[in-house]
Amino acid sequence: MSKSFGIGVDIVDIEQFKKIPLNTKPNFYKKIFLDSEIKYCLKYKNPYEHFAGKFAIKEAVKKAIPEKISVLDIETYHLKSKPVVRLKGRLSRKYVFHVSISHEKKLAVGVVISQSNQ
Repeated sequence: MSKSFGIGVDIVDIEQFKKIPLNTKPNFYKKIFLDSEIKYCLKYKNPYEHFAGKFAIKEAVKKAIPEKISVLDIETYHLKSKPVVRLKGRLSRKYVFHVSISHEKKLAVGVVISQSNQ
């Protein structure tokens, strides 16, 4: 059985999220993030850098796999302070992901390597 790999990278301007405050545009965030992701970001003094980072990861996942997938079918969370990705639905068992995220001043970067299990 051969395994295939993919890579995705995305960079996000944190200001783009700061310009759309959660308290005035909650529906914007609900179209992109799961409730657990919103709750995670709101734990921080500057939640917008975390929103930008999670969005960068989701976009990187979309680039790392050949299937079309909604951002709401991509769940991001942290395990032992490291970012983790899990897909929902029909693709939930098809891939394993290696994820990295970084924030620097005005930018957030997400890097994802996908590994197909099939």
